[in-house]
Amino acid sequence: MKIKIFCFISIFLIITNVKSADFIDKGYYVIDLANKVEWLKCTVGQLWDEDKKKCVGSAKKLNMEEIKEANNQINEQLEGKWRLPSRKELETLVCKDCEGSKIDKRFFPNTPAEPFWTSQRNWWSPKFFWSVNFFTGHSFGRFVPEKRLYIRFLRER
Repeated sequence: MKIKIFCFISIFLIITNVKSADFIDKGYYVIDLANKVEWLKCTVGQLWDEDKKKCVGSAKKLNMEEIKEANNQINEQLEGKWRLPSRKELETLVCKDCEGSKIDKRFFPNTPAEPFWTSQRNWWSPKFFWSVNFFTGHSFGRFVPEKRLYIRFLRER
């Protein structure tokens, strides 16, 4: 009986920690093994402070036109080709069981509990783009490109 309980507890612990095992902390970015991408830890406008081990500064909301300029700047400053995530990619960061912001704060500290842009248009109504809300953990396809939302960039591995 003790062995069965031990096995059940071990399997439960392994299953609940699978999501954490999908990420590797690399300082200012996180390797996402499941999606084969690398995410910036900080929201646009924030900087990674290696000594404090957190994102510092104020996250900035941008519209789609401003995102193009921010994307150009980040690609000039950091190695790789950074981009906005797809809806599916950004949804994989949602942590339903997390308190406050619905994202794992060990890997993405100081993430605002608000909507973040994706690169995808709403196929039902193409004038709108999809967003992922880290307050509720839900996705919404109702924001026009002129609206300002938060951004988290990623690049291919």
